[in-house]
Amino acid sequence: MDSIEPVNILLVDDQPAKLMSYEVILRELGERLITATSARDALRHLLRTDVAVVLVDVCMPELDGFELARMIRDHPRFEQTAIIFISAVHLSDEDRVRGYEMGAVDYVPVPVIPEVLRAKVRVFVDLFRKTRQLEALARGLEQRVTERTAELEASTERLRESERRRSVALAAGQMGSWDWDVRTGETIWDPGQFRIFGVAPDTFRPTFDAVRPMIVPEDLARLRETLQADADRQTFQMEVRIVRPDGDQRWCICAAAVTRDETGAVARVSGVTIDITDRKQAEERQLLLAREVDHRARNALAIVQAIVRLTAASNPQAYAAAVEGRIRALAQAHTLLSESRWEGADVRRLVDEELEAYRSGGPRVATEGPTVSLPPDRAQVLALALHELATNSVKYGALSVETGSLDVAWRFDGERVTLRWIETGGPPVRKPESRGFGTKILEASINQQIAGRVTLDWLPSGLDCTLEIPCGERPKSALRDSDDTDEVTDAADALPVAPRVPRLVARKAAAVHGG
Repeated sequence: MDSIEPVNILLVDDQPAKLMSYEVILRELGERLITATSARDALRHLLRTDVAVVLVDVCMPELDGFELARMIRDHPRFEQTAIIFISAVHLSDEDRVRGYEMGAVDYVPVPVIPEVLRAKVRVFVDLFRKTRQLEALARGLEQRVTERTAELEASTERLRESERRRSVALAAGQMGSWDWDVRTGETIWDPGQFRIFGVAPDTFRPTFDAVRPMIVPEDLARLRETLQADADRQTFQMEVRIVRPDGDQRWCICAAAVTRDETGAVARVSGVTIDITDRKQAEERQLLLAREVDHRARNALAIVQAIVRLTAASNPQAYAAAVEGRIRALAQAHTLLSESRWEGADVRRLVDEELEAYRSGGPRVATEGPTVSLPPDRAQVLALALHELATNSVKYGALSVETGSLDVAWRFDGERVTLRWIETGGPPVRKPESRGFGTKILEASINQQIAGRVTLDWLPSGLDCTLEIPCGERPKSALRDSDDTDEVTDAADALPVAPRVPRLVARKAAAVHGG
């Protein structure tokens, strides 16, 4: 245990012999004794050191003990310092009262009894030491309180920051947290939960009775069954649908922890709600896209099947060239549609892609028209129609001679695209006696498949063809009820069967092209 630090005791007397006797009497207390022979000398000691007890002779020449005591008490630092008067003369009661008023705490008469003096001084020394210890303890306690307060403030700030981060994370994840007291029906929501349910915290009180109508009934029933089914279950997660006051339905994942009472009944449920509506909609779009891709793949195969089945040719080379050209036209349209994510294809690009090969010989081909995007099914039909017109022109029309020219113009009236194909300067033409594949596919695909119209005029100057392509929804009469129906197959089936390549010729064509 640490040794006790001695305290200071100030002895004031104008007679050195008395001071020495006081030192001898008090030495065994083990404290630090300081002597002063005058009031001034005593005040100097007091200003330099802390003093526990002051022993003052009442009768001194310059300032008596009463005046010194008054001066000591007047200083704020010494208001609580113990002062003991030592007097060799008999003091009246009036003198004693005056001494107490000046700040004295006790009197010791002369001759001094050593035991009495030591006992009196020891009491005030112990009181001084205990006071100092209490002050030290108070300072330590105050310091600990200050440190603890700072720790609590820092912890509170960390909690606030954690709550802010949690709120930001919940908001970023479109989540909300909640706590439901099953017995009282009271529910506590954070701002994210109000946001998910589409209600305002100022006007909506989230009790179970208020929330229940906003949950789709079958999902609410499943939620009840989940809570009641397994008494040992502590957590659960399930998808629920909620309907906001404005009628908007949202898909949510409800993840929660269950607190049960001593009987096993559900007492409290706490958890988070995650709005997964965007994910659900993305899944639906993905499913729809997959079905659309499947549908378009079947359409493309049906068109290819119709091309292969209906293309007429006199030899394998002509047959292969005709089939390849028509499939190439479909591939070009498919590329344009893929670039637009199957939102549509621009008429100008369809025309330019088909006629690009015929522009190298000079200004023989002119095109003009606005930017118009056709839906995928219309774009495929137009691409095949343009290919048939271009192929026919190269074989028999204006593009078969150097003097021929071609003008392609189109306009859009808000409902349909009208494309005009005018050939001039080519060989004389006349209306064919029978319809070839090109004419058949034009009429079947445009007239029947998309409810458009084809007008063919074989003028002496060249072919004048008008294609009218509606841009709106297809008429219901052009479709069957089944989702698996291919409109292109319907149109192909409506075509008269063209003369087919003899079986031997077809086999040779397959051999030439590795089929």
